Amino acid sequence: MPPLSHGVMTSPSLSVAAKARILCVEDDPEIARMLSDVLDENGFSPVFVGSAADMDVLLQRESIDLVVLDVMLPGEDGFSICRRLRMSSSIPIIIVTARGEEVDRIAGLELGADDYVAKPFNSRELVARIRALLRRADGSAAFTRLRPRPLTFAGWRIDPTARELHDPGGVRITLTSAEFDLLLAFCRNPGEILSREHLIELVHGGLAGPVERSIDVHISRIRQKIEPDPRDRSMIKTVRLGGYVFTPTVEQI
Repeated sequence: MPPLSHGVMTSPSLSVAAKARILCVEDDPEIARMLSDVLDENGFSPVFVGSAADMDVLLQRESIDLVVLDVMLPGEDGFSICRRLRMSSSIPIIIVTARGEEVDRIAGLELGADDYVAKPFNSRELVARIRALLRRADGSAAFTRLRPRPLTFAGWRIDPTARELHDPGGVRITLTSAEFDLLLAFCRNPGEILSREHLIELVHGGLAGPVERSIDVHISRIRQKIEPDPRDRSMIKTVRLGGYVFTPTVEQI
């Protein structure tokens, strides 16, 4: 199936308190009913489709704020869908995988998913992860009012307000929500050794679980996008038994 031709419609300047539109791509009617009840009870506006084809049609006519995407689907699977969505949009994506399929979770993150949950999942955990992703995608009201100034490092420019990253040539580089927040955390703490636990606190407010295990995958994807030589890892260095350190000089514009 070809990539989306018109991109994904997303709602601008979404407040987490608003009735966010959550698209669930799930072909199991029982799970869909359970998800519908959970999301509705927690103030979201869920919409469901059972296949990639139905998803494509819906995304062309409706604004969606976040996608909950099952891996096992009829026809095109969740991995392929995730890859296509990430080619055209930075919309937050949560991958839903079978319990114990660690390889599936890592594969989903490498394709650009922001987070994952494993079946059978705890409904409170799913809601917490959805809220965390929506907060990161929108930013808090106080953060927006302060309009923090852009930062530069090694010719790169990162804008916390617009949530954009530009390379030294001025080309905008696409980052997932999780990747952007991790890179911004590094830029705000240059030269400081940041443990995985500290990064979780800075980026996710302490939300652990799958997020903790996915930190390394997100950092690997950031390296592929900003390192002059991804094999050299000169910008984001791994500190044995310590975590990571961001080495470039960071300046505020």
